[in-house]
Amino acid sequence: MVAATRPQAKGKLTMSVFVDLEKGLDKAYENKSLTELLKAPPSALAGLTEKHDQVLADTFNIKTVADLGSNKYFALAGVLVALGEKQG
Repeated sequence: MVAATRPQAKGKLTMSVFVDLEKGLDKAYENKSLTELLKAPPSALAGLTEKHDQVLADTFNIKTVADLGSNKYFALAGVLVALGEKQG
């Protein structure tokens, strides 16, 4: 489970978010903070291995979960999938 909070600014509302990512993470990363997860190698995600880490690093210079999530090709693919699901 990942919990994320923002520091409360004067006059602003604060919202805590709890997300159960247990099935999406490798067991070793299930109790890590969001900051730790973003700095972790892609193999922190369930189903990816250290071999995937190497291929992603060699091919796309992706070394962390943050790199993977912000990669323009993967982001575009995610947007296209989301749009395809909305297409009627």
